[in-house]
Amino acid sequence: MDFMSNSARRAERMNAFVNENAIISTRAYNVVMGLVVLYGLVVNFVLCATVGADIYYSINPLMFIVLYFVLALGGTFIALRSDNPLVSFLGYNMVVLPLGIMISAVVEAYGGVSSSVVLGAIYYTMLITAIMVLSAMLFPGVFARLGGVLFVALIGLIITGFISMFTGLFYGVYSIIGAVIFSLYIGYDFYRSQQFPKTLDNAVDCALDIYLDIINLFLFILRILGNGSSSNSRAK
Repeated sequence: MDFMSNSARRAERMNAFVNENAIISTRAYNVVMGLVVLYGLVVNFVLCATVGADIYYSINPLMFIVLYFVLALGGTFIALRSDNPLVSFLGYNMVVLPLGIMISAVVEAYGGVSSSVVLGAIYYTMLITAIMVLSAMLFPGVFARLGGVLFVALIGLIITGFISMFTGLFYGVYSIIGAVIFSLYIGYDFYRSQQFPKTLDNAVDCALDIYLDIINLFLFILRILGNGSSSNSRAK
């Protein structure tokens, strides 16, 4: 995902002229945003529980990776550039579906959706998400100051990830720091969502940001719990 262009689009959202007829109530805006996020997570869960892993393993890995990036980047571009909520929702699905298939393979490696590790990751992800959203509502000033810090931390995380991938160093620390960063990103992106004009299109766009934060948090927690489970098994 192009974080610089995403930031630019967020600035455009803030400063764009909005027809007053397109403005909806704060409650309706947050309900739509929450439902769109929930829709994406439910689709991912259904894929993980049914055919997602089968689809992943039935496709040439290189072809799937190329297809994934084409769809995910294209979907992100469509969602963030469109002012039509239906078009933005189409872009949202272009991100959700291939990402769900990829997540299915990861979940399958940890024993499937019914395994204790995966269920634990789901539980902690839901709990942290609720805490971060509530914190952003209660302490908006704190999250207002986190944008630059989180961006720098994310760049550092990406660099650390490459080092860990090729050397095996920092694996445990990398996962913990990643979980912390994306936990804070959930609160930050929720805070940011409340600053934009409250339209249906912005609700869908902001839902995409928060959905990606939650998915990244889930994957980092899954790695932490999976690594802990493996260590306990070896100890026994």
